Amino acid sequence: MIKRQKDSVCLFVLDTNVLMHDPTAIFRFHEHHVFLPMVVLEELDAGKKGISEVARNVRQTSRFLDELISDASREDIEAGLPIQTLGDAGRSLSAPPAGRLFFQTKPLTSQASANLPSHSADNNILATALALREQHQDLQVVIVSKDINLRIKATVLGIAAEDYSNDQVLEDVDLLYTGLRTLPANFWDRHAKTLDSWKEEGRTFYRITGPDLAEWYPGECLSLTDDPPFEAMVREKRGAQEAVIELVEDYRLPRHNVWGIRARNPEQNFALNMLMNPEIDFVSLLGTAGTGKTLLALAAGLAQVLDRSIYREIIMTRVTVPVGEDIGFLPGTEEEKMTPWMGALMDNLEVLTQTEGGEWGRAATNDLVRNRIRISSMNFMRGRTFLHKYIILDEAQNLTAKQMKTLITRAGPGTKIVCLGNIAQIDTPYLTETTSGLTYVVDRFKYWDHSGHITLIRGERSRLADFASEQL
Repeated sequence: MIKRQKDSVCLFVLDTNVLMHDPTAIFRFHEHHVFLPMVVLEELDAGKKGISEVARNVRQTSRFLDELISDASREDIEAGLPIQTLGDAGRSLSAPPAGRLFFQTKPLTSQASANLPSHSADNNILATALALREQHQDLQVVIVSKDINLRIKATVLGIAAEDYSNDQVLEDVDLLYTGLRTLPANFWDRHAKTLDSWKEEGRTFYRITGPDLAEWYPGECLSLTDDPPFEAMVREKRGAQEAVIELVEDYRLPRHNVWGIRARNPEQNFALNMLMNPEIDFVSLLGTAGTGKTLLALAAGLAQVLDRSIYREIIMTRVTVPVGEDIGFLPGTEEEKMTPWMGALMDNLEVLTQTEGGEWGRAATNDLVRNRIRISSMNFMRGRTFLHKYIILDEAQNLTAKQMKTLITRAGPGTKIVCLGNIAQIDTPYLTETTSGLTYVVDRFKYWDHSGHITLIRGERSRLADFASEQL
């Protein structure tokens, strides 16, 4: 792609999908100018109806634009409107931006755009950018779009094009917080003089002080390869150089199984410690297929709902994004409509309800379990408050940051939310590994004492699945 020159004032031509994705995008180019072609306003008008997230974003964009032009004259619009006049969002900036917002007020044509085929919206934007480049040779014209095909066509025509990257949580997904830190072999020797340990209600705690703790996070998992191996979690971070850590339970032992499930590797053991701890209100589990995310979350939920009565019921939901062709409308109630999307739930319930007692025993267990698990749709979450629920959000990588916020803020007292996903399998258009809502919450919650995160690495489904994950 042809990129813009650094340290030069630019005129950014925004595509419609940028505003549909982030209504505040017009505030994100402080020192530069923003141009909205007329075709973008027309596409916004066509997408304003409905109750989808995109339609809500379009209506919010229209409210921002209406606030801008409400007191503006024709001459003001022609000269470009200062972006800082856009209400609260503009005033929230630390310094008044120098850029202006321009609307297309007349047809723009250029000789280079005469060869563009058809009159599609994308080609209209390209033609507008070509005309602006001829008229404003002192500025660099850059198209900003979430549509990779439009960026390719812009590059072919010699126009600088960029993806909208302001919503990126990280520059590189490899920088994403994994939740696990491997301690050096000489860790205890270096901190022996400042070490303090005690037991409380059968739990072992250590208070450690030193400069090595500066990069630790609350809830982070600590591992030291030793004999026996040392596994602990950071329970409290006191300043930059002091922390309280706790030895974790070993759920790999038969006597510590959770609803018949035992951890098979250190990462699963850390995950079960987070899931079984009622002091941790938010847990996120990342991992490829077969690492046990859903099975661990369900087992811990059943143990705390049916055995310990910490939560009243399990609520499981996910985004209904199909992998292949959509199968159309589904009949029945909300739960019946969601059932085809919950194959992972049904598969894992078969594992968790394999009890002794023959068919009658299994049928009784199935009825008991299914009565305490409710399947809900993401479409009806807005405005609700969940009290003493254990909520499992599957396939969370397909949510935007705003959708994730909408769901998590539904949690009332005594509710635990578990987010599961694989950021390498995103099916939602315009979302990437660095802009996914799951990446967003993993990065933001790592500073909170009542959250936990772990990335599961080793597949435990079957030798066939493990080989396929590595080789295919």
